[in-house]
Amino acid sequence: MPRRHIRVTGAAEAAPLRAALRELRTTLDVPADPAGPDAFPPEVLAEAQQAAAHPRLPADPYDATGLPLFTIDPPTSTDLDQAMHLSRREGGGFRVHYAIADVAAFVTPGGALDTEAHRRVTTLYFPDEKVPLHPQLLSEGAASLLPDQTCPALLWRIDLDADGTAVATDVRRAMVRSRAKLDYAGVQQQIDAGTAEEPLALLRDIGLLREEQERARGGISLNVPEQEIELVGDSYHLSYRTPLPADGWNAQISLLTGMAAADLMTAYGTGILRTLPAAPDGAVARLRRSARALGVDWPHHTSYAEIVRGLTPSDPAHAAFLQECTTLLRGAGYTVFTDGKVPDPAIHAAVAAPYTHCTAPLRRLVDRYAGELCLAAVAGQAPPEWVLAALPDLPGEMAEGTRRQNTVERESVDIVEAALLQDRIGELFDAHVVDVKDREPTVGTVQLDGDLAVIARVEGGGELPLGERIRVRLTQADPGAAKVLFAPA
Repeated sequence: MPRRHIRVTGAAEAAPLRAALRELRTTLDVPADPAGPDAFPPEVLAEAQQAAAHPRLPADPYDATGLPLFTIDPPTSTDLDQAMHLSRREGGGFRVHYAIADVAAFVTPGGALDTEAHRRVTTLYFPDEKVPLHPQLLSEGAASLLPDQTCPALLWRIDLDADGTAVATDVRRAMVRSRAKLDYAGVQQQIDAGTAEEPLALLRDIGLLREEQERARGGISLNVPEQEIELVGDSYHLSYRTPLPADGWNAQISLLTGMAAADLMTAYGTGILRTLPAAPDGAVARLRRSARALGVDWPHHTSYAEIVRGLTPSDPAHAAFLQECTTLLRGAGYTVFTDGKVPDPAIHAAVAAPYTHCTAPLRRLVDRYAGELCLAAVAGQAPPEWVLAALPDLPGEMAEGTRRQNTVERESVDIVEAALLQDRIGELFDAHVVDVKDREPTVGTVQLDGDLAVIARVEGGGELPLGERIRVRLTQADPGAAKVLFAPA
């Protein structure tokens, strides 16, 4: 999980920032112009064009175009992996229909598209651009669940009881047609105003029940604020977009599906899980020190999961602490199993249950394979040979892709913060010391007080007082060359 979600808005003339981001893409060997004609090799684009015109469909595809699905995404998103329809079941409980883009209908195993997807592994999100996993004519066109477009999908049907517990799961290939592209703010507004029709209004009911299920099993979701940087005049302005409750309810539908998929695969005996070991005691103790430094009240008897649920992302101190909480998610990986040899333990510590990635195949390689394994499990058939052949290498490929993704996120944070502060070298700031290196107590991390939501390295003085407020001087900030660095004043 990234330290921060960041995106750049405003004028294209934010030259120092955009130049630095282009240089970062060059360093990472990704296309400098992800939307340009050279973003993909010619043979990949040619295969994508053919696939867009002639996707591989079952001989008699199930017609679910009458199901009034809708998507919930940021307003500008066009790579739409998921669409849903929510309803009540006779006798009580709920039915979740969740359509996932059927990328396998467009990607021929072993072909140019497939090879390029294995090279890229994930879509990379830079603050100003994204470098897609698949060519945009697929990921934002023929394969995307855009409104009023008939396209192939893996259609999940998950039945829940009145408490939100999954009681039955099915998944099949289908042709679907989304009716509406909704965004989080609009969804929240409709639900709060009581104007949402039942399929949408049920998002809150099901989301709240699933959040209670998460609480009961000891799971946790981090509502990390999204950081936006705008060019205002000749300077940059930083602000947070605080996640709405609708963000969390929508995420619960995806988590529900990932857990259902993991259950199908473990019962089937072949699959790939997203696993995360429990955080070591030292990591939690370190997080407690950061909480103390940021003024976050964490009673000794309160668990990590409970303290996070009580945080308010719009509070700057809480927002900074949520960023630090992502450190406990390090160590996540993918675990393959076959012949019924399910790993032990097989859970994702943050989900507190077996879980897999299967709901974002337009943006993540592994999801295409997880979907095929779930289809095979429901049908009681052997998985396709191309799936079994790729499984052994998938964890390593995903690990390398995740490392690249983390580098993009980490370096992008540094570039954005440097762009924000580049004209303020030498200025003094009030800050709190939120972390100190165990073996180098003169080196640590500070969070600036006030409106500047910047967390950066500090060094160059005496031993740093963890948790205390100090004055620091900005010594370097250059989005093209030097990360933000402070020194004790």
